[in-house]
Amino acid sequence: MNEFTAILVSMVLSATPLLLAATGELVTEKSGVLNLGVEGMMIVGAVIGFAVTATSDDHALGLTCAALAGAAMAALFGFLTLFLLANQVATGLALTIFGIGLSALIGKSYVGTPLVRLKQLDIPGVSDLPLIGPLLFSQDVLVYLSVIIAIVVMLFLNRTRPGLILRSIGENPDAAHALGYPVRRIRFFAVLFGGAMSGLGGAYLSVAYTPLWSEGMTAGRGWISLALVVFSTWKPLRLILGAYLFGFFSIAQLHAQGFGVRVPPEFLSMLPYLATILVLVLISRDAKRIRLNAPASLGKAFRSAA
Repeated sequence: MNEFTAILVSMVLSATPLLLAATGELVTEKSGVLNLGVEGMMIVGAVIGFAVTATSDDHALGLTCAALAGAAMAALFGFLTLFLLANQVATGLALTIFGIGLSALIGKSYVGTPLVRLKQLDIPGVSDLPLIGPLLFSQDVLVYLSVIIAIVVMLFLNRTRPGLILRSIGENPDAAHALGYPVRRIRFFAVLFGGAMSGLGGAYLSVAYTPLWSEGMTAGRGWISLALVVFSTWKPLRLILGAYLFGFFSIAQLHAQGFGVRVPPEFLSMLPYLATILVLVLISRDAKRIRLNAPASLGKAFRSAA
């Protein structure tokens, strides 16, 4: 039972940065913008969050600055693609490359710096309960916040007028513009939200999950987050389930050998990415469902006058 509980807790921790980044990207894509720079925004958020927390010894400040750093990276992407009409795919890839290099430069002096992990909640009498205590009542604040934000995004997109406007822009920006909605401005704020969430997800890795800084520590999680949005068919509730599923694959490599599974460690290390490819292949077979759920103008530039 203790081993099973440890696996579930590890799964939740591993899924949290994926859920944060994927939720932000889902909102961005719902507005019709495809930002492939999630990996770059996450890694910059990771190094800024770690650097600020290590310097100030204030986790809240570090996480806030990480979200702002991710938003700043997204603002650069938004300016280039929404106002200068740069290609979204090429700009997103360039943003990832830029973020990886920038994070290595900023984080060089922080390699080997110790950091106190983000504090976990401890509710007397509840946190000690078997299984559900450690799983539900002994997590840090970002674990709960990631799920709450995903639920709020679901309610925002499906139950509010601003959410309807955002979705309409993702479906037909020309029609939304004809009705008087500021398409570029709304898309820009959606991109900023996506960047802030990616930065927060990256900071979770360096401040809570493994409280240290190492170059390239996001290790492809930004790409997995992008795949999660497609896996969920742009639905927040499915996104939560998908994030925890991929979180399980991520920690499976750490526990499989402990159970005596004789599998080469190299195969276990690539298991999350194999699962990502497999899921995308299976989903792509149902092209009709993807067309029904994907924003119709995803990745297409809006060229009408603002």
